[in-house]
Amino acid sequence: MTIGITADYGFVSLVVVFTVLLNLHMGMRVVGYRKKYNVPYPNLYALESENKNAKRFNCIQRGHQNFLEFLPLFLSLLILGGLKHPRLAAGLGFGYLVARYFYFKGYSTGVPENRHKIGVSHYVFFFALIGCTISLSISLLADR
Repeated sequence: MTIGITADYGFVSLVVVFTVLLNLHMGMRVVGYRKKYNVPYPNLYALESENKNAKRFNCIQRGHQNFLEFLPLFLSLLILGGLKHPRLAAGLGFGYLVARYFYFKGYSTGVPENRHKIGVSHYVFFFALIGCTISLSISLLADR
């Protein structure tokens, strides 16, 4: 099997750009709330014993941190799976980002359970991207 990048792979690269923009949005929210709730650097989280807004800030910080924890996995699956299935992978990647936005938005309320209302659907998109990458792997291995 020969892999070439088709014009449709442009959709995958757009999703990569949207990923960067969503990450910047989340990071700016964390910085804004860090200032608002007076959580000094280098503290990653606020202490509840010292800050009455600690839970809210910590939820916002944790929402972004969770996004960052999945980021290398998501991008790897998107970029690899997109080689064989560019439109499908881009659509799944975009769905993943929308779900992640709502995950972060729900978490940012200060009620951690709110992240599950819509945001938990990011797992569906994530596992579908695994399927795209497995499909690529099988195609490559079949041509040995």
